[in-house]
Amino acid sequence: MTGVAAPEMTLPKAALRPARLRPVELLRLGLVGVRGRPLRVFLSALGIAIGIAAMVAVVGISASSRAELDATLARLGTNLLTVAPGVTVAGDETTLPDSASAMVGRIGPVHDAAAIGKVAASVYRNDHIAVGRTGGIAVFAAELDLPRTVGATVGVGAWLDPATATYPGVVLGSAAAERLDIRAVGGRVWLGGQWFGVVGILDPVPLAKELDSAVLVGWGAAGQYLGFDGHPAKVYARAAESQVEAVRSVLGASANPSAPHEVTVSRPSDALAAKRAANAALDRLLLGLGAVALLVGGVGVANTMVISVLERRAEIGLRRSLGATRGHIRAQFLAESAVLSALGGISGVLLGVVTTAGYAVVQGWPTLVPAWATLGGFLVTLCVGALAGLYPAIRAARLTPTEALATP
Repeated sequence: MTGVAAPEMTLPKAALRPARLRPVELLRLGLVGVRGRPLRVFLSALGIAIGIAAMVAVVGISASSRAELDATLARLGTNLLTVAPGVTVAGDETTLPDSASAMVGRIGPVHDAAAIGKVAASVYRNDHIAVGRTGGIAVFAAELDLPRTVGATVGVGAWLDPATATYPGVVLGSAAAERLDIRAVGGRVWLGGQWFGVVGILDPVPLAKELDSAVLVGWGAAGQYLGFDGHPAKVYARAAESQVEAVRSVLGASANPSAPHEVTVSRPSDALAAKRAANAALDRLLLGLGAVALLVGGVGVANTMVISVLERRAEIGLRRSLGATRGHIRAQFLAESAVLSALGGISGVLLGVVTTAGYAVVQGWPTLVPAWATLGGFLVTLCVGALAGLYPAIRAARLTPTEALATP
């Protein structure tokens, strides 16, 4: 009897395909691998966290500083212009006419103008101080509209009025008051060989810092008691915001019609803009340092994953023997690297935000951390983690079951 061959059993192609790891399963594998080495994971994540925290803190502190500067400029105004004597072609110093302040005030868009003049006199706490030990305090004659023009406020006492401006009375700048050790009005200072009464002390003047370390005397009193010649050393002008540039172009000719090219016109807010530019350059330097720290953290992640591959050869071999493909192994180690980097990124962003908030509170600034900095920092962390874990994942996937299970 002839035997009949049994029909061949064929499996559907779908049954031969390796199973795919779902995202939830990949995340679970990544967490399991990370929990197995807590100390090493902590140190690697710490390197990432330091880099991200540095980058977020630099951006946050910079943004908070700029917000404070913008608020200050908005409060003080950016429409303050100054006119000062320049130099001749031969290099000699020039002088402004006595009428410079009045002529500047006649410019249509200018709504406030005031001048200060350099007085050739020294001021001392009392008449027993050695000559020359002035502490760097300057003496200026001041017009009555000066505080309103430059945005100055009187912290103690009062500003000069039409009466005190003609008598021997002074108003001290904030720094000058500290150097003379005067905290209240009613005292006296030894100025130009005679006593002057202190009638007021100014608060710091951000847009006219030269006033902080100065003693201010009324225009009339300076001429009567101190031999002031009446020539302004600087004229301040407040113009309509929309007409600042137009006013700036005619200030020289208005202040000194006979020699407009010998006049220096500036804008104090430009100095603040320059300071902001300098801070931006420093920020770029600090961001570079943060990037270096992030690179170090990435190297730490790569090192951790490479060592993990070497230590877990038996696990890799067992999984390959049970049907795990190269793709499964590669995905597992990439998931672990991503989890490790995500832990460092989240920690770094939180640390950077806390650092920014603490520094801003100490400085009295508004706390501002741009959303792009936190989100961008986290995404950069994931990219670093993916790049750092790519080589170890490929290396692990290349191991055959026999290689992985063999005893080294």
